[in-house]
Amino acid sequence: MEKSRNQKWKRFRETVYRNALQLILVGSVTGVFAGAVTTFFNILAEKGEEFSQGVYAFVRSNLALIPLLFLVLLLGAFLIGVAVRISDAIRGCGIPQAEGATRGLIRFRWFRDATANFATCVLSIFMGLSIGAEGPSAFIGACVGDGVATTLKRNEMIKRYQITGGACTGLAVASNAPLTGIIFAFEEAHKRFTPEVFICAFSSVVFGMFTRSLIYFLLGMQVHNAFDTYVFYELPWQTYGYVVLAGLLCGLLGIAFHKCSFKLRDLFLKIRLKKPYYEKVLRIIIAVLIGGVVSLLASGVMGGGHGLITSLGTKGGTEQPSVQTVFGLPLIWALLIILLLRFCITGVNVASGIPCGIFIPIIAMGACLGALLNGLWLEWGMDAKYCDLMVMICMSALFTTIVRAPITAVVMICEFTGSFAPLLPVIIAVSIGYTIGETFRVDGIYEDLLEIYEKESGIHERAVREVYTLVVANGSLAEKREVRDVLWPSGARVTEIHRGEEVILPEGETVLHAGDTLTVVCRTDNPEKVRDDLVHILG
Repeated sequence: MEKSRNQKWKRFRETVYRNALQLILVGSVTGVFAGAVTTFFNILAEKGEEFSQGVYAFVRSNLALIPLLFLVLLLGAFLIGVAVRISDAIRGCGIPQAEGATRGLIRFRWFRDATANFATCVLSIFMGLSIGAEGPSAFIGACVGDGVATTLKRNEMIKRYQITGGACTGLAVASNAPLTGIIFAFEEAHKRFTPEVFICAFSSVVFGMFTRSLIYFLLGMQVHNAFDTYVFYELPWQTYGYVVLAGLLCGLLGIAFHKCSFKLRDLFLKIRLKKPYYEKVLRIIIAVLIGGVVSLLASGVMGGGHGLITSLGTKGGTEQPSVQTVFGLPLIWALLIILLLRFCITGVNVASGIPCGIFIPIIAMGACLGALLNGLWLEWGMDAKYCDLMVMICMSALFTTIVRAPITAVVMICEFTGSFAPLLPVIIAVSIGYTIGETFRVDGIYEDLLEIYEKESGIHERAVREVYTLVVANGSLAEKREVRDVLWPSGARVTEIHRGEEVILPEGETVLHAGDTLTVVCRTDNPEKVRDDLVHILG
């Protein structure tokens, strides 16, 4: 009897260590390293935006320097193309690849990929291109998580949790929004909630944000908030008609952006050369040169968009937006030109495969549309003190339509503003944007880009069908869990459960018990790693 109790206590301690304490420990270590690397990346990105703003302003006042500027851009584009050739994983937005790695679809060469993405994105920002730091931060954080797991010799399942924690930390550090980073793990990365994902993501983000604060303190720097110029008031029910209209217009703009981005991609794919390597380099060169032209035309298009968002704040209607004019035009026309240019260049960046981030550029487009609509709403009688709130509403609605992540959008806005005043109108606008996306049958842009990356990387072609038969062990991760609550390897599906003499065809709510014999079918390009994952899950 005593021996049986000791064995149960030993299994309990092992389960606690494996399921909770180990995840907290590895998540914390991941958070420290991912937080440090992405913090330095974002500091350089911020300095890069300031530097490029000054350079382009100088060139605008000395037009004879334009040829020299484009010569530098051409050289930079070539270097970026070489980096993409060395590390194919870095092309594009970064977030789709990070999502693929959290699901076990994509495997990083973590040091090479993180270094290449860090260098190319910093170079692009210093060149004045319209590129955000959030997507690259998530990618770099995911690579760091992979590197920490590899160094600590964790198994494949723990590695996926650490990659998730690193990606969430990178996004949280870049956006200064820790809750948004955690919610991103459930809604975008894994498309499900499990306690293990929460534990690892939470511990990573907490330690990552602490590391960022410590680095800023040691460097004598302060974290800049893009929303210091915004003041919010509770919206009266009489003005909710503006919210509905704003949600509809943002939804339509989001659909247009999604469609145009992939139409532009089709155009870029028509660039054919004898060697595919040169095709990729040429597409990146074209995108960089277009970005240089756009940045020369309007400074509001440069960088990720934090400066633009800050300039659109009115402090509750007591001030006018401080957007720098374009060609001396009135504010309304300057905003329209900036919106159109941001729409075009962000689409070009998506289509060309240049390493970039579109997380904040999408939000900046929403802010720009909100500021434009405010001009119309004021004419129709809306009180000016609600202008800042309308900008936030448009940001969340456009983000939801394009990314298809409504919960992330709502949490993000409340976290950005530090206020619950926008909650109800934001939920309404987000719901409208999401419904419009459903009506037009548009998937999230990151999901589409991930699917394209899988096809171009040959992951589907290399996959083979494998059948695994394993037994659920006492104290395993899967014991007493519903099938849908287990983080299975990517593409794995439980087809049969043998429980004694009984054969069960499982459903999502089927609970697994110790001693169950599972038949798992999976299409994979790495059968051995899938087996390792299953052994870890089932004990």
